[in-house]
Amino acid sequence: MERRKIGIILILLSSLFFALMAATVKSLNNVPVAEKIFFRNLLGIIVSTYIILKKDRKISGNNKKLLFLRSVFGLLGVACYFFALSKIPLADAVILNKLSPFFVIVLSAIFLKEKFNKTQVISLIAALIGAAFVIKPQFSYTIIPAFIGLLSAFFAGAAYTAIRHLRHTDSPEIIVFYFTLFSTLTMIPVMASGYFVLPTLNDMIKLILLGVFATTAQFLMTNAYRFAPAGELSIYTYMNIVFSMILGIVIWFEIPDIFSLIGAFLIITAGVINYFSNKVKG
Repeated sequence: MERRKIGIILILLSSLFFALMAATVKSLNNVPVAEKIFFRNLLGIIVSTYIILKKDRKISGNNKKLLFLRSVFGLLGVACYFFALSKIPLADAVILNKLSPFFVIVLSAIFLKEKFNKTQVISLIAALIGAAFVIKPQFSYTIIPAFIGLLSAFFAGAAYTAIRHLRHTDSPEIIVFYFTLFSTLTMIPVMASGYFVLPTLNDMIKLILLGVFATTAQFLMTNAYRFAPAGELSIYTYMNIVFSMILGIVIWFEIPDIFSLIGAFLIITAGVINYFSNKVKG
């Protein structure tokens, strides 16, 4: 099988596991967000440490300041995402989170001085209109979880922008190690302050699965980029929305309304436009 096809299969599997992770987070209604974040990252520390030691690399990292910022933004993104998943339909939370590439465009232009073209501006506008359809502004407190879902995309975009710079100084496993270690250690005092419940056996199994799904998704995605360029694979990550819609319908009978479907269509279309814009530019 040619390398590009292997990359596509791996990125599709990664999207499926990210959707399973999101569904698992949503199913843990009685577990605080801090506890979910702790278990989501615990396995990641073990796996990334093993890879670093196996490759005989320094665990200290090179660009410590940017590794710290990436970890902070990543943690805030995950916290907002997990909160949104517990409050709004699964597909809506995932759709809003998939706006992160468009925040990368804006933040890269501001901080990395990267120029964006007219096509990217059009895709950005389409994505924001799509977000408005998903959020369905009603000017009441009920839209707060949806806006927090949008914030998850912003912080994820900030984290990805930092990663774009870090790839020149640090390896992927070092970046993952710092993020998972920071997130896990930060959640310990938060849980100790009262945001911890003793999980039932059922919830404990789900928390373990949460870590397995998240780590597997990350591993599949990292390996996918070894077989094909990120630009060629990015378009397939939007299957995460489709998988999440299916899981939402099957598990919670969450039938997306017409506004969410229009929003998803606009955001996916914007992603396709941005994909072809990058191909032409490349």
